[in-house]
Amino acid sequence: MRMLQSSTIAAAALALSACAGMTPTERGAATGVGIGAAAGALLSGDVGGTAAGALVGGGIGWYLGCRQEGRCGNVENRRQHYDRHAGRYYFYEPQSGRTFWENGEPRG
Repeated sequence: MRMLQSSTIAAAALALSACAGMTPTERGAATGVGIGAAAGALLSGDVGGTAAGALVGGGIGWYLGCRQEGRCGNVENRRQHYDRHAGRYYFYEPQSGRTFWENGEPRG
């Protein structure tokens, strides 16, 4: 029993640490899959409902994370500024005040 408890705690810690390096889009998709799968299982009680819930939840979570990063939606001019030191273009997201490289990664 003690070994099972230790293994469960170690697995949970590993899963949580894996999320630390995720982008908001990846985190949103993973969270959405989990919540959607749980909701689908509770509402339908079968595997098909669980899978459908995971699919819908993952899609919604991905979109919300993508919006949070400023990559999805109507972005008028993605090449707003040029960083001479990095030699790359970036854009400014006025809602959050954050800047992002063209590929969507946060600019540090």
